Amino acid sequence: MHKLSIAAVVAAGLALSACEANVTEEGELPSVDVDVSGDAGKLPEIEVETADVEVGTEKVEVEVPDVDVTMPSEK
Repeated sequence: MHKLSIAAVVAAGLALSACEANVTEEGELPSVDVDVSGDAGKLPEIEVETADVEVGTEKVEVEVPDVDVTMPSEK
């Protein structure tokens, strides 16, 4: 379970580090006089470039050792 948690943290870190975000235009808050008509405020524009990820499968044959277990006999 501990290894699964570490793997999840590493995967999340890689996913977050694969993006680059650049603010192209600064945002501004609306005026304090509660006038919300027209262009009272606007959100910033942000361009995001994500990494190209290719996912595929590959068939691999793994040799597993033969293990013989000898149980102690009861007396």
